This record gives sequence, structure tokens and C-alpha cells, in this order.
Amino acid sequence: MKSNSDVSGAQEQAGPGPLGGVRVVDLSRLVAGNQLTMLLADFGAEVIKIEQPGQGDPLRHWRTGGEPLHWEVYGRNKKSVALDLKSAEGRESLLRLVAGADVLVESFRPGTLEKLNLAPAELHKHNSRLLIVRISGWGQTGEFAGRPGFGTLVEAMSGFAAMNGFEDREPVLPPNSLADMVAGTYGAFAVAAALRQSEGRDGSGQVMDLSLFEPLFSILGPLAAAYEATGEIKQRAGSRSQTAAPRNVYKTKDGKWLALSSSTQAMTERLLRTIGHPDLIDDPRFASNSVRLQHADELDVVLNGYFSARTADEILDVMGAAGVTMAPVMAIDELLQSALFRSRDVVVKGPARKDGTSVLMHNVVPRLSRTPGTLRTPAPELGEHNRQYLD
Repeated sequence: MKSNSDVSGAQEQAGPGPLGGVRVVDLSRLVAGNQLTMLLADFGAEVIKIEQPGQGDPLRHWRTGGEPLHWEVYGRNKKSVALDLKSAEGRESLLRLVAGADVLVESFRPGTLEKLNLAPAELHKHNSRLLIVRISGWGQTGEFAGRPGFGTLVEAMSGFAAMNGFEDREPVLPPNSLADMVAGTYGAFAVAAALRQSEGRDGSGQVMDLSLFEPLFSILGPLAAAYEATGEIKQRAGSRSQTAAPRNVYKTKDGKWLALSSSTQAMTERLLRTIGHPDLIDDPRFASNSVRLQHADELDVVLNGYFSARTADEILDVMGAAGVTMAPVMAIDELLQSALFRSRDVVVKGPARKDGTSVLMHNVVPRLSRTPGTLRTPAPELGEHNRQYLD
């Protein structure tokens, strides 16, 4: 790993990033908004987090090992201003910030901004160029608009849980805030697109309606098209694919798990030769992808027989030499020691906190060759920048 001083030095030498000069006022809470504004901040935007005095963003209270690690990661590169938006003074302070901002992000339940007398129309009176991102579970309109929209509910109702897991077991929710993270990433893209429109053309602001539901549904593949074409509902298939076979995870002699993807005919033929079964290439059950999908159980019996009799290292050596697409299933302890992580600096020590310590976190992604994103400042303390922005 890089040392903390190496990381800090690299950041100091970098430029302001492609979003340098863009000011973002962030009223959001929890993961989706923080993912969105973290991405903007990583690439140079000035992100001012507006937080409730005495409470702050709920991410500050998500603790692992006694540390607010979610906040440390998603609050990086940001400023913190504590404002009570229910007070006239707090709203006036916010509107002064809005007047000089390019983007405002909020994730209240639909209608909350309006109740605070901070509706988009009011905000645009103070800054006609303002881009307003409104994050909610189900969108600002429609029958579900007023319902609570936590990511878990979205993951359940988007189709994700129904297709995740094994057919003979319960549907499986993701182990992390998947819906929020996907929506936040979509939102950062939308902001970048809208900034180009605003800067390059008429200069008018606009409102972006960003639900958690629609981005997650959009990454699940052609579910609607497949249902319309076949009338069939995609069933849970564990680690198998419903478009290519073989594709699964396999347990080795030494108790490890390996993942295999063989999504082309040439790769499948290479695999079968490597495991000593060239005879199966022309077997009517396995001769093409479409029939392999129908006989995936039988093919997995053959593959499990091979893999269960050998250690993971033995298998990976053989498959690597043969050019077969196979890789180990790795947990974080293995990942941190892997050549993949080390050679790419996938994780780095974040900027030093006031006590001199720092938190290991994912690096900036994606990587831009000329105007890269940077890790400049640690997650701020609540209200740390009030004097800077309010005095």
C-alpha cells in the first residue's frame, strides 16, 4: 500500500479536476446523495454539505468498530455547514449559498422542499441557472411518490430480489446499499450532462427527478423485453446465467470457490479440452449454448467432478495456461493482499484527519489521464465550515 504521505503528496500535485469551479449545495442524507456528491467532489467540485445542527447526516451514526466509516468515505472532499432549514434564518442562509451555486442536491420525501418554502421555483428566483437534483425512492410524481423510499424497498420492488438467489430458496436482497449507490452514480452523470447543457447553451437551470427505483431497474437487463417476447418470468438461478452456460461457482478440493464464465462457444470448447473431455464438444447436450442452458445441471456434474478433485491453485494454474476464463472468489482480506489491488492502487489511505490518522478507502474512479480526480480533504466535522460560508 502507499503510505499516507505518498497519497497526500500525489493529491497536492494534482490540478483542480474537471469539475473545478463548480459549487454544489448538498441537502441530501444517507447513501444516494452522498454517493452522488462524493463523485462530484472527487473530480473537483466544491461540495457544501448542509446538515441539521446537533445531528448531522445519519451516515455519521453508522459505526463499524466504533468508527463512522461510511461517513469517512462518502464525506471525503466535502465541507460541512450546520443549518436549521426549519428556521427563517437557516433558510435565508441557504438561499445566499444557492445564489452562488451551480447545483443543489436534496433527498427529502417529495413535497418537503415545498413545505419549507424552498420549492424549485423559489430556488430559481435566486439563481436561474441552478441545477436541482431531487432524489427519492419512487420519483417526484406517480402513485408512490409520497411513500417512504428506502433502498431495501426499492430492491424488493424493482425486480432485483426476485431474480437474485436460488430458485428453491427465498429471494435475496443485496448486502449493501445497492439501489442508493446505483442512483447516486446515475445522478452524478446527470449533473455532468446538465452542466454541459447549462454552460454551453442557454444557461437555464433545470430540475432532475432521480428515483432509486428506475436506475436499479435499468441495470437489470432486458427484463421487460424478455417477458414481452416469451411471457416467462426470469427465475432465480443462483450463480448461473440464464443467457450463457457454463457459468457458476465451483468448490475445490481445498474448500475454496472459483468462478467460471464461458460465454462463447470457443471458450467452452477450450474448457472441455482442458478438463479432458473433448468428447463433450459434439455431445448433443452441450454442442451449443442454447442446449447447454437446458442441460446445465448435467454439465455442472462433469465440471464439479473435475474441480472437487483438485486444489484451487492447481486449477487456476491449468486454466490460466489454457486461457480459460476462471478466477477465485475473494473476500476483502485476500483482495487487499492481491496483485490486482496493489498494482492498481484500488484502495488508498484517505487524507489525514485532525488527529493524524486516516482511513483506508476506495480510490477515485474512473481514472482520467489529464484531469484526474483526487482525495484532498477528510470528511468534515459537523458544522466545521460554518464560519467560512456563513460569516
